[in-house]
Amino acid sequence: MIGQQAPDFSLFSADKQKVSLSDFKGKNVVLLFFPQAFTGVCTEELCSVRDNLSQYESLNAQVLGISVDSVFTLGKFRDEQKYNFPLLSDFNKEVSAAYGALYESWILDMKGVSKRSAFVIDKEGIIRYAEVLENPGLQPDFQAINNTLSSL
Repeated sequence: MIGQQAPDFSLFSADKQKVSLSDFKGKNVVLLFFPQAFTGVCTEELCSVRDNLSQYESLNAQVLGISVDSVFTLGKFRDEQKYNFPLLSDFNKEVSAAYGALYESWILDMKGVSKRSAFVIDKEGIIRYAEVLENPGLQPDFQAINNTLSSL
């Protein structure tokens, strides 16, 4: 996947606005797929991004969080945690699948949940970093993500 054109997509945000990857041409993008809102590791991961957002902005990067939760769930999650970047609903599971970041089966017999994953996409829409974690208890390697952004 690294070196390939990132699959474009359009998803609804927690604000019920349609957001497309192509909206960010000319900017680096950090896509963070996460399994489910309101779970411990997901909250910890996204809070860490929230608290360090200026670092991503200084590297000309837009962060987007994506899960299969509904826009309504993501809106409540965003408001509760005061996230300062868009959370997008991949309710139909198409984008997670396009990025190879979808569990066939997850805990409690849930089917089709996003795998915790991180992708860095450059200004031209090329994937420069890809990390898909099989273990949902782990977090992406944010140092590697930042190193990739710094090199762009």
